[in-house]
Amino acid sequence: MLITHDTRCSLDAVVDLVNTAPDDNTTDGLADVASLADFVRKHEFSDVGVLSEHDLAAVRGVRGRFAGVFAADDPRIAAALINELVAAAGTTPRLTDHDGYDWHVHYFAPGASVADHLAADCGMALAFFVVAGEQDRLRRCEAPDCRRAFVDLSRNRSRRYCDSRTCGNRLHVAAYRARRKEAAG
Repeated sequence: MLITHDTRCSLDAVVDLVNTAPDDNTTDGLADVASLADFVRKHEFSDVGVLSEHDLAAVRGVRGRFAGVFAADDPRIAAALINELVAAAGTTPRLTDHDGYDWHVHYFAPGASVADHLAADCGMALAFFVVAGEQDRLRRCEAPDCRRAFVDLSRNRSRRYCDSRTCGNRLHVAAYRARRKEAAG
């Protein structure tokens, strides 16, 4: 599956967005407008005006629907969620070559809110996976104490952890220690 630069940026953004949601171990990564502004800056969103509490609430709503896409076992459910997100954003595909990047497609309308920007561009990035029959690559970490979202871009679809250096390594070390203890005991 070919992943273009703009699609990869949208995938990174949607994964980071979903992973800002609070859970048993973390606080809300979008706790306030300042954290939303940091998120927008980190992902270099273009054409975003002054952010407000309204934007924060709207982005949190979009985040919840994207979390549903990652949780969906059935492509029809994922497709329905993506269709709702993209339609509500008033998708307006257009070619652009801003900020030194080659030609690519933006799906959000000029002047769109940050929530609509996310819903349109990230929704379309996820739609490509559903269309290609690759929705199973939209995953949650299999570590018992971590449920972070990630997109498995490995060739053989074998990635199990959000980060093999942290979650994967921690579980492998624990299994090794358990085997050693059992062998010694």
